[in-house]
Order: sequence, then structure tokens, then C-alpha cells
Amino acid sequence: MKLCIITPWVVKGNGQGRVNYEIAWEAIRRGYHVTLLASHVAPELQQNSQVNSVQFSVKKLPTELLNEIIFAWRSAQWLRQHRQEFDLVLANGAVTWAASDVNLVPFVHGAWLQSPLHISRGRRDVYGFYQWLYTVLNARWEKNAFLQAKVVVAVSHRVQQELVDIGIAKEAIEVIWCGVGLEEFFPGAGNRKKFGLPEDVPLALFIGDIRINRKNLDTVLHAMVDVPELHLAVVGILEGSPYPQLAEQLGLSDRVHFLDNPSGIVPELMRSVDIFVFPSRYEPFGLVVIEAMASGLPIVTAITTGASELISPECGVVLSDTEDRKGLAEALCQLASNPELRHRMGKAARSVAEDHSWQKMAQRYVDRFEELSKR
Repeated sequence: MKLCIITPWVVKGNGQGRVNYEIAWEAIRRGYHVTLLASHVAPELQQNSQVNSVQFSVKKLPTELLNEIIFAWRSAQWLRQHRQEFDLVLANGAVTWAASDVNLVPFVHGAWLQSPLHISRGRRDVYGFYQWLYTVLNARWEKNAFLQAKVVVAVSHRVQQELVDIGIAKEAIEVIWCGVGLEEFFPGAGNRKKFGLPEDVPLALFIGDIRINRKNLDTVLHAMVDVPELHLAVVGILEGSPYPQLAEQLGLSDRVHFLDNPSGIVPELMRSVDIFVFPSRYEPFGLVVIEAMASGLPIVTAITTGASELISPECGVVLSDTEDRKGLAEALCQLASNPELRHRMGKAARSVAEDHSWQKMAQRYVDRFEELSKR
């Protein structure tokens, strides 16, 4: 089979890019030839004899929207000239203006536009208008791309329902959850001193964009007030974040420890804590959740996070309401005070994650590609 993958990123250090990276390697393992239409491709893929890398190096334009338009146009022009060379074309959302056989959907802009959390509803300025325009245009282009594809793959059942809500036929949609690197994220003893974190206390971890309210750190901090024995490590970009000040106002400065988005340390940091808390208000999947599961951590999240579909009562707590501070505090309190429960849940979480390795995820995709190509 000759496979063409269209996406700006085919690298490990990017969520959507990692999915495509693993799909490419699985196709290579099966002896297929892979052509990558991308801006950034991992060197090890470029050097593989089964890979043809067609890179569209888009110059950095003033906005991400313009960069994406140029990439969509150039990739479509190229594919129209070479489409007959491929058995199957995989695209990602509205990344190209050419039709694809399979469209991988990590995010539905049409659903995000309707969310009360959309940035344009909180900011009535030029940036807010830009975010509104960006989402409107992507929503239109995405829907057209989804309707043209033979199969649309959602990264969670939550995304599947969002696709149905914007008018995509349910029978055209399949769900393949994202994977996780089991060799990178695994249970073990970490080193809290390395991160300046307190020892001999129960410690929870929150990771996300803490400059916006979508990830819901505010509810976590308010819940922390009612769990006095628990400490919390927060990883995110501090510049422009209101949450250090909120933690101080709530009297939590001695128990909430902000780490300014240090890169490359998340796996070891996860091995250094006891609980992972992530009740995001809007999250199509949430790779960080399955990474925490692979690290052997009990999970506290919310039903609005796509990865919550993987969490049973044996390995974590899924809140039905992201604003339920009392319920969140109760879950954290129960885990903070019960090391045996944490161990049992963490072990169950790791077991679930082992069935969702990157390789197993990629195998599911390529199995589906083979079925389609036979037709």
C-alpha cells in the first residue's frame, strides 16, 4: 500500500504530530511506502528509505491562520497532481483543501465555537475577534473535509458526538483513542527535591495552560482549601496567569507549587507525585491524562475530558460537573488520606494504559487503512 499523510507536524513532541508519527512507523513496519506532506518531519522518518518527505516550509506569517491557509493551498495543489499515486490519503481536520479517504479529528472547531468558554466570549478586543474568525473559518473548512472523507476518525466518543452535532453521519465516524509511550511514562520512584517539591506529604499534580480558565485550575484551587493535608504541583506557563495570585488569596501559597512549564521533565515529575487532577471544562481528549495513567497515578478528572472515557471507578474519579468543588474536594481528600487506595487505583490505571500504547493505536489505524484499500 502507498499511503499519503497530510499534516504540518510529524514529530514526537507534538500531540497531533505524535499520532501521525506513530501511524507512519506502523505503516513502515508493514512494508508500506509513506509520503508525508508536512512542514516538520522527524529526522528518523526523513532518513527512512520507505518515506518520501515533501516538506512545505511555510514562512512565519503574522498569524497562524495565514500559515494554515498557505499550507492547505500548497498541499492541495501538490496532491491534485499526484493523487493517482496513492492507495489511501490521511488528512487531519481542515489541514488541506484536497479531499482525503480518512480524516483524523482531534478537535471540532464547530463545537468549540458554540462553547461558552470560547475566547471570543471573554475578550471583546482584536484578539477575541481573531479567535472568533479563526474558529469560524476552520469550522467551515473542517465540515467540508469531513463530508468528503470515506471515514472520519474521532479521538474520543465526545468528539464523535460533536461531529454528529455538526451534521456528520454517525455511521461514517469511528473512534480510536490516542495512545501513550509506555517506555517513557511508567510507575516508579521520582525525585521531588529535583523540582523543589516537599517530601513526605501527599502531592497532587495539575498540568495545562494556566493562562485561561478552560483547564479549570480555579476550581482545583478552591477545592484545595478543603483538603489541608494535600499539596499541589502546577505545571504551566506562568506569564499572564492569574492563578498564582488566586492561590495566594486563598491562603494556599505554602501548599501550591508552581513550576513554570519546564520542558522534558513531565515523565519524571509524574513519578514523583501521588495523584493527577485534571477536571478540564473542555477537552476533546487530553493526552496528559493517559500519560498520568501510564505513570501509575490515580486520576481525578471530569466527564468533559475525552480521556475520561478510559477511566473506570477502579482507577480514578470522573466528576459529572466541572464546577462541583465539594465533589472534587471529597475525591482529593479520599485519595490524600489513603495511600493503599492510591496504589490500587494507580495499578489499575497503568493496566488500562497498557492497552493503549502508541503502537496499538497505530495498529488500529493501519488495520482500518488496509480494509479500506481492499475495497
